[in-house]
Amino acid sequence: MVKIDDVDIKILRELQEDARKSLKEISEKVGVAEGTVYNRINKMRKIGLIKKFIPVIDYSLLGYDLIAIIGITAEGGYLTEIEKEIANEKNVTAVYDVTGDYDIIVVAKFKDRDSLNAFVKRVAGMKRVLKTYTMLVLNVVKESHLIDL
Repeated sequence: MVKIDDVDIKILRELQEDARKSLKEISEKVGVAEGTVYNRINKMRKIGLIKKFIPVIDYSLLGYDLIAIIGITAEGGYLTEIEKEIANEKNVTAVYDVTGDYDIIVVAKFKDRDSLNAFVKRVAGMKRVLKTYTMLVLNVVKESHLIDL
């Protein structure tokens, strides 16, 4: 395992704030040379700590106003297969293998009830899916993949 130190954490914080920051801006904030920032970012990309540099999109502005959280109970031994199939659906933003009442939790966004309905029926009709339970999000209080480092 590659060691992550305080400099790496500071660089990550700067990138979380704005991944478009220049190496110079980051180096000035962190207090290290630009070359150090460049090398540290490359190291973190190589080990998979930094996966992508992508924009954070407000999908509701594109019409994706319906957010569904779907609990799925599946036949034992087929979880991975089902999860992979669901993960390939274009509206799905997250697939979690969980403990509790369900085996899988899916988060997906839709433009309208018809597309949500079609998706739920597709999932419910999948081989080895025993039961689905769909919840609609009424209000988004917080939605982020970021945590304070």
